[in-house]
This record gives sequence, structure tokens and C-alpha cells, in this order.
Amino acid sequence: MKKGVLSCLFILVAFWVQAQVPTENSLLWEIKTPGIEKPSFLFGTIHLICPVDFSLRDSVKATLARSEQVALEVDMDDPAMMSTMMKSMNMKEGNTLRNLVSATDYTRLAKFYQDSVGVSIAMLEKAKPFVLMGPLFNSILACQPQSYEMTLVELATKQKVEVIGIETLEEQMAIFDTIPYKDQVKTLLSMIDSLPQARGEFKQLVSLYKSENINELYKITEKSSFGMDGNQEIMLFDRNRKWITRIEKIINQKPTFFAVGAAHLGGEKGVIALLRQAGYQIRPILK
Repeated sequence: MKKGVLSCLFILVAFWVQAQVPTENSLLWEIKTPGIEKPSFLFGTIHLICPVDFSLRDSVKATLARSEQVALEVDMDDPAMMSTMMKSMNMKEGNTLRNLVSATDYTRLAKFYQDSVGVSIAMLEKAKPFVLMGPLFNSILACQPQSYEMTLVELATKQKVEVIGIETLEEQMAIFDTIPYKDQVKTLLSMIDSLPQARGEFKQLVSLYKSENINELYKITEKSSFGMDGNQEIMLFDRNRKWITRIEKIINQKPTFFAVGAAHLGGEKGVIALLRQAGYQIRPILK
């Protein structure tokens, strides 16, 4: 009898959790908080994209205009951001890139970055290997990429509202100390060796982003050969859970326009499902 009751309970919980998963294709969502009249908003970004694929619909601009502050993953208009990045970008315990790879692979990396990226690998010798993926994206995109986050910062500046971060840059950079540096280098080398595949995968990701299909976007990000690689808990799910209590605190202070990577929105462990589980009413704002 007890086993039967427990089985029914687990099934009901599973159905309830699944019911919180967003089904609509939308990057923009309204967050209604019980007891608070003015809503907040949630928008999914793609961190880098070619200008030809960049688009910011009017409803996004309108909801930002109704907000009293903008919250990004990190505070991107912080004057100290660059100095903080420089302080936190290096590996711990004196690790260097040369010590993590064979002489052959190091030479290959150095040649690729010099010839294809225009950067001397010596400048990044002590940097966490995932940091090296930043300049690599220019080779993958074959364009000078545009940033949704920086565009939102510009809009916030024009509106004269504050930009804040849900997490600190130090917290974000510390994530890459929890993933073995050698694993990060393997991902980097794999991307360099498979540039056509990486370009194809990113093209698919951009297509899903433009169609605002956040659940499929989440799935392709999770299965990517060049990103998560078994580190979904660290890079997505754990951060999503931490963000919820912080988002709740921010919402209670003033109506806020939140903008985070779109891969954080979908799925049963995504920000939308977690906010719904916490009692918030989340609805899509469609085109």
C-alpha cells in the first residue's frame, strides 16, 4: 500500500515538474510576482552573433523601457570589469598552457592562433583554456560578431537605468577552475580540428535562436561537442538554481529586465521552470 502511494506521489511530482517546462517558442517572458503590481521580464540572449543575424524586436525594447533596471549575467557596464577579468582569467597553481599539452599540440595551437586569429598564444599562456575560445569565435563566425548584452547596456544607458549582474564576474570565471584544465584544452583542440562541424553546429544554434525555440536550443547546447561535454551541472543547472534566489531578491526591489543566455531558459531545470516552481506566473510575450 505504501509503495503504491509513493509511486503515485512520484508520478504526480514528475507530471507537475514537467508542466512547468515552457512549451511556447519565445525569447521574451513576463514575470508576475504575487503581491507586486508591476511585472519584471526575462529575455534570452545569444552572446555572440553575426550582424546579419542580429535582431531585437520592438517588444523587447518596449519591455526594457517599462523596467527600472537591467540585470545581465554579470554587470557589463562595471568600470572595473576589465581589471577584474585580467585578475581572474589565469589558471590556478601556476599552470600554463605549455604544461597541459604535448609539444606538438602546443606548436599547432600557437600556429593556429597566430595565422587564423591573429593572436600570439604567448599572451594567453596562463589563461584558463576556455578563455581562449573567445577569440576563436571570430574564426567560427567568419564575421565581426555583435553582442546582445552590449546592445542592452546601450539601451539601458539611454534610458538612464542601472545595469546590474545576477552573478559576479569572479563567480563566472571560477566555474572554469572546477572543470579540469586538460579537459578544457581537449575541447579547444577538438574545435580547432573540427571547424566545419563547429560552424555547422553554430549555424544550427543561430537558426534555433532566430526561431526562438528555447527548448531545442537548450538540447543542442547540452549535446554540443564543443561546450558542455558532461559539465551541464556546473555550467547550466547549478547556476540556474543559484540565480533563482537572486532573481527573487532583485524582483522584490524593483521591476527588472533580466537577460541571460537563452540556453538557461528551456527544460525542466531551466530558469522559467524553476521560477514557476517557486510560485511565479511566467507567460511568453509573443511577436
